[in-house]
Amino acid sequence: MGEDVKAVVFDMDGVLLDSETVCDRIWRRLAVEMNLPDIEEAIVENRGCNTEMMKNQLIARYGKDFDQPKFFADFGKYFIETENTTGIPLMPQVVETLEYLKSKNYRLALCTSTCREIAERQLKAVKILDYFEVKTFGDEIKNSKPAPDIYLKAASELGLAPSLCVAVEDSFNGIRSCHAAGFKPVMVPDRIEPNDEMKKLCWKIAKPISVLREFL
Repeated sequence: MGEDVKAVVFDMDGVLLDSETVCDRIWRRLAVEMNLPDIEEAIVENRGCNTEMMKNQLIARYGKDFDQPKFFADFGKYFIETENTTGIPLMPQVVETLEYLKSKNYRLALCTSTCREIAERQLKAVKILDYFEVKTFGDEIKNSKPAPDIYLKAASELGLAPSLCVAVEDSFNGIRSCHAAGFKPVMVPDRIEPNDEMKKLCWKIAKPISVLREFL
């Protein structure tokens, strides 16, 4: 068992679900439809953020006249279309990794910036929602990642000191969040490889997610 680790807390998008691929495709579509430059930079900047934080960052980038209600309404429409047609697939080796951790008696939790209604729907669709004893969602906290609030809430609900918990994240903001909360950060890179800052903040870097089995 990993040294002094009692719980493993997972981000959802880009860690459990391959939703980042879907989101990136929709953002690029909206960039064309709404004539938004530098969309790749905006995509990176907004990884791991909740909707309110994304609204603020997009307005800062594109100006006060940026039509964020249309952007998010159209994003939601296109995302639901994808869910209803192809679905949001699991990342590779997720079920096997969750089963392994469960067999080793780790407590499992979820910590996602996505709102409860959407996250629960998506995790039910791929049949992994019930693995998580504690679930924390972006619409239930005041300050989104990179603030530590969501991870502190998860630790409180688990009844554990943050230092006894591993957090599994793929985004820079996610790693900043769990590190600030006092968790042991594990980065499973999806769309972005770790930079020097991430390497300093991380307890481990694991790619793919099944590498967790090597030290937990």
